[in-house]
Amino acid sequence: MAHRIAVLSQKGGTGKTTTVRTLADALERAGLRVLAIDLDPQGNLSDYLDVPPDASPTIGEVLQGQATLAEATHGGVVPANLQLAEAELALAGRMGRDLVLRKALRGADDELDVLLLDCPPNLGLLTVNALVAATHALIACEAQYFALQGVEQALQVIELVRDGLNPDLALLGTVVTKADLRTVHAREAVEQLREAHPDTILEPVVRHSIAYAESAERAVSILDHRPELGADYLLLAAELCDQLGEDAARRKLRRLAKAAA
Repeated sequence: MAHRIAVLSQKGGTGKTTTVRTLADALERAGLRVLAIDLDPQGNLSDYLDVPPDASPTIGEVLQGQATLAEATHGGVVPANLQLAEAELALAGRMGRDLVLRKALRGADDELDVLLLDCPPNLGLLTVNALVAATHALIACEAQYFALQGVEQALQVIELVRDGLNPDLALLGTVVTKADLRTVHAREAVEQLREAHPDTILEPVVRHSIAYAESAERAVSILDHRPELGADYLLLAAELCDQLGEDAARRKLRRLAKAAA
């Protein structure tokens, strides 16, 4: 079975979707077979990957049993749109509502190495479904003071899922994004996070740059738009591969990061 990684955050604006999009690109360049699933009704990941707004079917149809994952895959991503919000409401009234995504993924990822689940920017039903279906969780947070509370809330949700629905769920860690390390505020925020959660804050910190917005607007990966910034994500992907036991991919990613820096 593929490594299923749920990428979550307690709120929007943490760089979570950029993390999913760039990790998917980095892992593919390392030779892994990757599929990204957009679980956010805003559809930002789908837009970032230049999926047409009217692409059909989407993850909403998959969750409602109206399409298979393969049918809803469009160029390496299973897209989402605002209809996913309606699907979430429909799920709320179903028995076994927390298990719907896990059942939808059953047997569908046999030919994949990594499946990235881009959760909505809250800790609601779609995020719980992703954590129940996942083998691993990755938390994204911004380099600012209020990030600590968000990380702690995400950790609590992960523990609740472990206790009741997915005891094998492993935490890969927390990635700190949008860090303007030229400022005292950002440096102190990263230090505060490391002190509070020394075993969960991942070493690579993703630097803040307007180049991310530019690359999103152009639907171009930051790895191509600004390779020296993309090196942060190459190092992050290498660290994740180390935890996942993907040694060949880890070595290639470190070489790519060294060349890009």
